[in-house]
Amino acid sequence: MEIKRVVVTGLGALTPIGNNVEQYWNGLINGVSGAAPITYFDASKFKTRFACELKNFDVTQFIDRKEARKMDRFTQYAMVASDEAILDSNLNIENLDKDRVGVIWGAGIGGLETFQNEVLNYASGDGTPRFNPFFIPKMIADIAPGQISIKYGFRGPNFATVSACASSSNAIIDALNYIRLGYADVMVSGGSEATITIAGIGGFNALQALSTRNDDPATASRPFDKDRDGFVSGEGAGALILEEYEHAKARGAKIYAEIAGGGLSADAYHITAPHPDGLGARNVMLNCLKDAGLKPEDVDAINMHGTSTPLGDIAESKAIIEVFGEHAYKLNINSTKSMTGHLLGAAGAVEAIASILAIKNGIVPPTINHFTDDDQIDSKLNFTFNKAQKRTVNVAMSNTFGFGGHNACVLFKKLD
Repeated sequence: MEIKRVVVTGLGALTPIGNNVEQYWNGLINGVSGAAPITYFDASKFKTRFACELKNFDVTQFIDRKEARKMDRFTQYAMVASDEAILDSNLNIENLDKDRVGVIWGAGIGGLETFQNEVLNYASGDGTPRFNPFFIPKMIADIAPGQISIKYGFRGPNFATVSACASSSNAIIDALNYIRLGYADVMVSGGSEATITIAGIGGFNALQALSTRNDDPATASRPFDKDRDGFVSGEGAGALILEEYEHAKARGAKIYAEIAGGGLSADAYHITAPHPDGLGARNVMLNCLKDAGLKPEDVDAINMHGTSTPLGDIAESKAIIEVFGEHAYKLNINSTKSMTGHLLGAAGAVEAIASILAIKNGIVPPTINHFTDDDQIDSKLNFTFNKAQKRTVNVAMSNTFGFGGHNACVLFKKLD
């Protein structure tokens, strides 16, 4: 079977540092922190009282109020980001063979706020079961790709991927392979998450996974810093239009980059902690390079998973040195989570967009909030600390790892 080439022809983003791709990129290269005190609910009694919420976002500017009420926030975000990506791609919707256009979308949790609110409403009542008729279709993780396909009439492959924080990278890799193998011409892919809720913040606090730097939220997400104390919760969405190369070329599409390959692996170690030697992280990068037919020295930049957790940053840094050897010191590596916080199931998509734009613009966004080196992390690695750096980026890698030991890695390259 002929393996087809796949390119990216559209992007959409809704993030804590920008409500579209242009705003998001400007926030990234200028080192803007999206962290601030939580406004979505009263967090005064929580261990963590801040997060990376969306700013100045009004869903009714994009979706009719009545329709928006039938969607959890994670689906609203998916619709807004995918609309931007489809518009950006300049696809002629009416002329497409819609049987060959699909949607594969990632969400780590799905409609958490909907589930939380329905259960709280029931618990506060007299025991009579009164539930919103849209409770289930608002909550389920697969409703986001369903809603996108319904809006546009896309009848190709359609499902959701769930692998915690690797979910949207898994979605992108699945979409890549459906096109590669000839089952689709165009795929809408990405991920969304909306877990800044009572249950979300409370649950991650109980795991001791979140930073508790309530006195200084803006600097709380500090990947690779000696004093990091956990990740900062974020939310939003990222969307990519993936297209078979000849299909894109035939219609004169704008092409951002080629997706060279994707890799998957499992830590098979612990439900939340990474393998201490970075075994799964090492394997997933090697698998991705092999799938892309590239050598370690071909890579110029890596957007690391880099969540700002004590164990994760060390393990991933070790894995990079093991995979790349001396070339590791020639790479620009970074963690955009220092600015956006951790978007969980949406992280892979928004970070893929950062990698693609690094290729397009020749700029690697910074890892902000670095104050003190960690002696367990090789200080000779170029983490692009605190300020964006200009360089030619021909190949960029994006890592995402999830609870349960799920690892996904995607490689993008400048189109030859």
